[in-house]
Amino acid sequence: MQAKEIDNIIARELGVRREQVTKAIELLDAGNTVPFIARYRKEATGALEDEQLRTLAERLTYLRGLVKRQEDICASIAAQGKLTPELQAAIDGATKLQELEDLYLPYKQKRRTRAQMAREKGLQPLADAMMAQNVVKGTALDYATMFLSEARTAATSDATTDDDATTFAVPDDLTAEDALAGARDIVAEVVSEDAKLRQQLRKSLWQTGVLKTELTPAKDGKQPEDAQTFLMYADYSEPIRTLPSHRVLAINRGEKKGCLRVRIDFGHEAAVDKMFAHIFRRKCIFTDELRAALEDGENRLLFPALEREVRAQLTENAEAQAIHVFGVNLRQLLLQAPLGGHVVMGLDPGYRTGCKMAVVDATGRVVDHGVLQVTKSDAEREASAKTVLALIKKHHVTLLSIGNGTASYETEQFAANLIAEHHLTDVHYLITNEAGASVYSASKLAKEELPDYDVTIRGAVSIARRVQDPLAELVKIDPQAIGVGQYQHDVNQKALGEALDAVIEAAVNHVGVDLNTASPALLAHIAGITAATAKNIVAWRDANGRFDGRRQLLKVPRLGPAAFTQCAGFLRIHGGTSPLDDTPVHPESYALAEKILAKLGFSLDDLTKKDELDLLAAKRKLLTKEKEAALAKELGAGLPTVHDILDALVAPGRDPREDLPAPLTRQAIVKLSDIKPGTILRGTVRNITDFGAFVDIGIKTAGLIHISQLAKRRVKHPLDVVSIGDILNVKVLSVDEQRGRIGLTLKGVPQDGTGKEVRA
Repeated sequence: MQAKEIDNIIARELGVRREQVTKAIELLDAGNTVPFIARYRKEATGALEDEQLRTLAERLTYLRGLVKRQEDICASIAAQGKLTPELQAAIDGATKLQELEDLYLPYKQKRRTRAQMAREKGLQPLADAMMAQNVVKGTALDYATMFLSEARTAATSDATTDDDATTFAVPDDLTAEDALAGARDIVAEVVSEDAKLRQQLRKSLWQTGVLKTELTPAKDGKQPEDAQTFLMYADYSEPIRTLPSHRVLAINRGEKKGCLRVRIDFGHEAAVDKMFAHIFRRKCIFTDELRAALEDGENRLLFPALEREVRAQLTENAEAQAIHVFGVNLRQLLLQAPLGGHVVMGLDPGYRTGCKMAVVDATGRVVDHGVLQVTKSDAEREASAKTVLALIKKHHVTLLSIGNGTASYETEQFAANLIAEHHLTDVHYLITNEAGASVYSASKLAKEELPDYDVTIRGAVSIARRVQDPLAELVKIDPQAIGVGQYQHDVNQKALGEALDAVIEAAVNHVGVDLNTASPALLAHIAGITAATAKNIVAWRDANGRFDGRRQLLKVPRLGPAAFTQCAGFLRIHGGTSPLDDTPVHPESYALAEKILAKLGFSLDDLTKKDELDLLAAKRKLLTKEKEAALAKELGAGLPTVHDILDALVAPGRDPREDLPAPLTRQAIVKLSDIKPGTILRGTVRNITDFGAFVDIGIKTAGLIHISQLAKRRVKHPLDVVSIGDILNVKVLSVDEQRGRIGLTLKGVPQDGTGKEVRA
């Protein structure tokens, strides 16, 4: 593959035009970020979306690495004097690194093998004779005896006529049997390294191989720690081709912990038959020797290598799937609708140390805090109830955010009883996933943001703030600690980190951030802004007051024109000097935006007037695609840019998350005793895995909708049916109190009063 072919390959894979890919590559190579290209360079790329651009960037890195590897391999083989035109063509034609490495394997420097030692004993010619299969008379042993005799005679003759002895002289004590064994070692290695044969057997292994597991035998009568967790794999087998990713990761974990032994069963005899058919020319005196060599090569060299490859590929595929699911879940979690405008009391439940409490106002500022005792004596609960009532009245609290950790159920009982007994009709509560709150509260960032509060109160603040604006709060936490993945600690951490960073970047730039209130943690995810630049922005804001216009960003140290171009469109300024600063319109298009407004009969000032905005929105709805195209042509602008500007102008300050359903709040508790098969409950999807979705139904134990219960039709993956944050009506199928499991179903359950099943 040549470097110039990369554009065509990626275009084919993405199903787009080559010109789109070429332009996107040029923009990426020039240092532009994916969010900026996706949002503000649609004309250039033909409106490639964020996900397409990220895939393009990944494939670009891979294919450029492949081309570089091709060049290195060709140089290495050429230096050995073994690069033939046929081999060069095969290397140039490889489109995968595995194909490339298969071709390079025979020429790759390796540690001293049995075949290499046999070559050092001068046995390569004997191996060549075996492979040629031309000798049909006599026996292999006779031929080996004759070979040794002739080799030694030739060596003696060379020694009398030449000062230099042959490099590979046959040892004097080598027997004919030893010579045949050495020749077999050479044949075994040569055939096992045949690229075409490896590809055939690799494919066969994927199609027919079976992965089997068993528990590691007890030592001194003791099973390995955590062995009980893997009892289902005590005598387990499944074809490789059907192994789901979550099972691969579970098996890998069991093997790593020393609880499982894992192997792949394969038709070894059939594999040897394929190897033999690959090299067989005619019946000869070496036929049995060749068969023996191939059996040894398959057992000692080829199968172990292919088994390692297959296990590695299974793991890579499983990790990629786990990372993908985690990424989708994280994006859905980050983009949940904010419950803005509420004064929130965050409650971080606990038994021994009590329930930590923090009240934050509608802007997220901490206005009160303390510790409540809701799990001990009646007197302490009553005192805590009085405290909470007083704080609700003092600060006009409308929402209680209760963490879902230890003592969450008791805290929920406390809140529900308080609301019911005192008829607090304006107060609701909800259970908040507190995963990562403790990680954040002990972090350097939390200490900088909340220096006056101890680590326990910081956790309560986080629990309160994350319902006001999930995106702004959750970006402060290591995404791996948020708890919406599967086996996230068992996958490649570097790949996971990169994927989750991309998800956060996409989510933050999709929503945009308020330049005058955003934290450094949030700003650092805006396109073109580094962590250092984010701190500089906040420092400038603290020293000079709020930003009145986007152009003021150029006054921030180390934020130059290039960074400004990348970030400006994703930063919002409410009530600034220009209403366009509160829209996704990029400063480079402000002049165009004003021309569009003028064509529609409006001005910039009209964007601050509700009545005029309503009129503008009405006119916007009347603009058909044809009229938009005509307007773009008249103004000499690209249609995608004109379309996006029109959408932005009708809703300055709009948060795209406003279109999503608000989180489910409650005023009364659901008791475990209420949970009976057939009961219809309302709940929120908290996590999605390959095998199903976990739903918060208002009690400590989340219910599981198995993939088979998501719809009447066959569901390929739960993500095709549900999303994180979805509010669903679910029916209870089963309750297992001892194991803490609740089975749910969506089959036959009407959603949202429509009488229709959810996306089924």
